[in-house]
Amino acid sequence: MRTRKLGKTPLDVPVITLGGNVFGWTVSESESPRLLDAALDAGLNFIDTADLYSRWVPGHTGGESETIIGKWLHASGKRDRVIVATKVGMDMGDGKVGLSPAYIGRAVEGSLRRLQTDRIDLYQSHQDDAQTPLEETLRTYERLIQQGKVRYIGASNYKGGRLREAMETSRQHHLPSYQSLQPHYNLVERDPYETDLAPVVAEYGLGVLPYFSLASGFLTGKYRSAADLKDRARGGMVGKYLNERGLAVLAALDEVAGEHHSNPARVALAWLIAQPGITSAIASATRVEHLADLAGAADLTLDAESIEKLDRASAPVAV
Repeated sequence: MRTRKLGKTPLDVPVITLGGNVFGWTVSESESPRLLDAALDAGLNFIDTADLYSRWVPGHTGGESETIIGKWLHASGKRDRVIVATKVGMDMGDGKVGLSPAYIGRAVEGSLRRLQTDRIDLYQSHQDDAQTPLEETLRTYERLIQQGKVRYIGASNYKGGRLREAMETSRQHHLPSYQSLQPHYNLVERDPYETDLAPVVAEYGLGVLPYFSLASGFLTGKYRSAADLKDRARGGMVGKYLNERGLAVLAALDEVAGEHHSNPARVALAWLIAQPGITSAIASATRVEHLADLAGAADLTLDAESIEKLDRASAPVAV
C-alpha cells in the first residue's frame, strides 16, 4: 500500500483511509472484527471514525463505531499497528455539541474510553464552531497534546476563510495547528473544495482526507436508476446524483475502467488520490470482498488521458 506524509507530521498514512462510519450501522458488531482484521492485512492501517457515528440509527446515541473499533483494538492487541483518527463537535444531543474547552475535555475522555486507548493519533474538529473563539479551541488541543492524549489535530467541514483564520490563529499565538482537512470531495462533488479550500490547503501544506470518496456508493456504479435505491441504507443520499451529469460520470468511469481492466469504484478512488494535494481518500467497506477495491485503487495509476476524460464528465455545472 502506497503511503504519504500527513500534512507536516511524521505520520505515513496509506493513500486509502478506512472509513469507520459503517461500524454499528451497515456492518454489525459481530462482523466488524473480521473486516477490520482483513483491512489491516490489506495495508489499510489508517481508520477514521467520529463520536457521532452512528447516532442517526434508531436507538443509537453516538459512539457505536468508536466502541466497536475499541473492542477490536483491545482484543486483537493491534493498537500500535493502527493510526486512529476520530472527531468531536457534531451535535450529540442534550447540549453536547461544539468546540468549547469544557466540551472537548469531556468528549475526548469519552472517545478514549470507547476506543480503549491512551491516545488519539488525529483528533479532528468535526465542524466549525462560530460560538467559540478559535484560540480557545486550539489552546484546549494544546493541553491535550501536552498530556499525550492527542498527537495531532485536524479540521473537517470548514470553509476556506475560517480554515485560514484558524491557521493564522495558531501561528500568531504559537499554538498547535491543524495538520489536515477532511472535506466533502469526490468526482460528483468537486465544489466547493476545488474553488474555496484547495488554495488554503496549498498555502499551509495541509494533508487532505476527502470523505464520501465514492459519493455514498454512487461512484461504484451500483445505483443507476431509482429502482436501485429501494430499501438501500444510503438510497436517500444517492438519489440526488441520478441526473444527466451523474450518469455521464458513470459512463466515463465505465469507459476508463474498461481501458484499465478495472471497475468504477477503483477508478473513482484512483482519480481522487491523483488530485493535487490529496493525501488519502476515505472509503468504507461493508464486506471483506470490498477491501479488494480499496487496495486495488491504491495500485491503480491513471494516465493523463483517463484523468482528462473523468475531469470533463464531472466538471461542475455553472450556476
